[in-house]
Amino acid sequence: MASGPAPEGTRRHARASVQQLWAGRGTASTALLPLSWAFRGIVGLRRRLFRQGVLASHSLPVPVIVVGNLLVGGAGKTPTVIALVALLRRHGRTPGIVSRGYGREESTVREVGAGSEAREVGDEPLLLSRRAGVPVFVGSDRVAAGHALLQAHPSVDVIVSDDGLQHLALGRDIEVLVFDDRGTGNDRLLPAGPLREPLPRQLQANQIVLYSAGAASTPLPGFLGRRTLAGVASLADWWRGEPPSPAALEALRGRTVVAAAGLARPAGFFAMLREHGLEVVELPLPDHHDFRALPWPVTTGDVVLSEKDAVKIDPARRIGSRIWVATLDFEPEPAFDQALLALLPPLAPPPSSEPHGNPPA
Repeated sequence: MASGPAPEGTRRHARASVQQLWAGRGTASTALLPLSWAFRGIVGLRRRLFRQGVLASHSLPVPVIVVGNLLVGGAGKTPTVIALVALLRRHGRTPGIVSRGYGREESTVREVGAGSEAREVGDEPLLLSRRAGVPVFVGSDRVAAGHALLQAHPSVDVIVSDDGLQHLALGRDIEVLVFDDRGTGNDRLLPAGPLREPLPRQLQANQIVLYSAGAASTPLPGFLGRRTLAGVASLADWWRGEPPSPAALEALRGRTVVAAAGLARPAGFFAMLREHGLEVVELPLPDHHDFRALPWPVTTGDVVLSEKDAVKIDPARRIGSRIWVATLDFEPEPAFDQALLALLPPLAPPPSSEPHGNPPA
């Protein structure tokens, strides 16, 4: 007899157990070291094959900036992509975004549009499209996604890849490595630790480290970024594009709210709400939770969500609760902007309209 999906409490306990295993070098982690060594060998071999040209890496006709992290789980990639796009636009560039679209029901290349749903394109690309206001294409083949984006939007002159650090088939001009306060965890590779690949001894010339934390969390030199809670908006207002309201956030101070978070690391979201004086009842959910059924009791009064979760809830649904969407902003220090722009290839000059040949006598 087939068993159904594990209850949410069981899945939550399993996630907590894995995080605990990766936080230290206990017996369970040590027992997995042989698998970790094998994984390290596979990662190293794959990189060597790309370096030697045995496996092909494809360049796009415009510069590519890849934003990624070495650890499993969210480290702040999506806020970094939004901040990068804003930086590029401030300096006269016309960026676009490519992403795999984690959790979508298909792998083909498609553009994220106003009518797209998270199950079709992924929740993070849908959020990027709304927040960044630039073309976003998704596909498991990010090279194909990049070509499709440029064909549909020929004015785009730089592409930002959301994740893709390990997607070596996509050539890149700049890599932005994002770390949060976990640093490298227990410094072990999967499955004995959270690392997807070893921490480099030194950065390559095209790599920049950005810490989405209050201080550097690895030995690598890098820049700091600051996360702030800009305010909240009702679900309907958020979908209409209304800006977050600090006054609405202030009005929730001292009130008990259910904070629901389908995030890789929801504790940071809960802590930020508490820092602003909210009485939080925590409702951690699996990363990329689909919200097809609302996970809080129907008698709940106020619910606060992240934007990544809000993209999966139609405000026209019969919800009953008052849903508030919290907008988190992320701002790298100014020195990061300068370092990234210094690595970015300059815009190609427009083709000359002058006729060829010798000038008339």
